[in-house]
Amino acid sequence: MKNKVFIVPHDFTSVAENALEHALSTAKIVSAKIFLLHVVSKEKEILDAENKLKDLINANDTTIEIVPVVRVGNIFEDIGEFASEHHADLIFMGTHGRHGWQHITGSRALKVITHSTVPFIVVQEKAIKITGYDDIVVPLDLNKETKQKLAYVANIANYFKSKVHVITPDESDEYLKKQVEANIRFAQRFFEERNIQVTTKVAPVSGFDKEVVKHAVSIDADLIAIMNLNRNNLLGVITANYESYILTNDAQIPTLIVNPIESAYGSSFMAG
Repeated sequence: MKNKVFIVPHDFTSVAENALEHALSTAKIVSAKIFLLHVVSKEKEILDAENKLKDLINANDTTIEIVPVVRVGNIFEDIGEFASEHHADLIFMGTHGRHGWQHITGSRALKVITHSTVPFIVVQEKAIKITGYDDIVVPLDLNKETKQKLAYVANIANYFKSKVHVITPDESDEYLKKQVEANIRFAQRFFEERNIQVTTKVAPVSGFDKEVVKHAVSIDADLIAIMNLNRNNLLGVITANYESYILTNDAQIPTLIVNPIESAYGSSFMAG
């Protein structure tokens, strides 16, 4: 069994420090090693960045192994490449919402995420609870890829003893409504078989992104899990605008975002 590996891109801002806190809280539970990554554009910036990373690590009173790394390149490619090179299980990345590190906001954040095969947890200023991710909201539409995130969610839920809250769009078409109902049953069975508490909710198709965040706020959720489809789906529910809205939601609820892979449900960074 290989040790879990987390990556935290760090630009010395408060949201990056918060991403590190989220990574540390999760690493304590799954015994992961953390690579603290800073990307510079010029070689002459390396030494200063290395010293700053060392200071950050020394300031963190933790038994978790944190490895500082400085790379010359650009964040859109190097974060994903570094994660792939080190067989990372998860990347924790901070964003300021509308004003972020080298403008990593909305579609730019998706550009970073799309360049990686590794799932991300994107955080803003909201700190992780002592108990971790107690409540996870899982939007589930009719796109076949959306089921893939269930394995990731289930493993996080098992480690943190989380409750999962599935939310689906309320389709008016009878055929689509039956598909939605089948998806709800599938998700309920999937989580219940893994002894995970699950609730379900149907929300209007119109403004589904806002309904997801509204539901997350109403239950004081700690994480929203979405797929990075980065394109319109058949029903128009999930779009890049949807993903950007969730990533930078005003409630500052962290987002687990997973890139689709060529398999039925996807593997899981927490498995094994």
